[in-house]
Amino acid sequence: MFDDPQPPNAVGLNVDNTEAIRSFLISASTGVHSLPDNLRDVSSALLRESYVSYRSLRSIWHALPPSDRPALRHLLKGADFVFSSPKPREKSEELKARLRKLAELSERREYQELVKDIVPKKQAVEPFSSYKDQIGFGWQLINNCQGVILGALVLEMRLQVVGMVDTRNGRM
Repeated sequence: MFDDPQPPNAVGLNVDNTEAIRSFLISASTGVHSLPDNLRDVSSALLRESYVSYRSLRSIWHALPPSDRPALRHLLKGADFVFSSPKPREKSEELKARLRKLAELSERREYQELVKDIVPKKQAVEPFSSYKDQIGFGWQLINNCQGVILGALVLEMRLQVVGMVDTRNGRM
């Protein structure tokens, strides 16, 4: 029903080992209750600690018969809760590499900001330096050639129409 008890000093919610909790653990570890052996071992191990895992305490409490266990609120009365921080997450190698790259980029920007008055300005970008410029120029050239060819065909068609009209009217 409940999770397995945690070892002493476990990460998570812990409770101060007060006198009430200590007497409960003593009765649980030495009593003639129908407590499983692993819970007896855990309760005797928790006696030596300055604080106990709430999960372990709850597992021991719940395993005892209701007639042999104190009310949980009486057991926890006067006890302080001790919250332990979980261990920090490990960063992946990909994230570490990206963070290094961003740090280097930031340092470069800071350096460029510091020396912007000293270093000469960058030269103007050369035409056709990028593939986008080259593709754009090629596309424009193709469109212009198509326009010239289409214009020549339209002009040729008009001249042929004028020539046919003249021959039909009898003018040669």
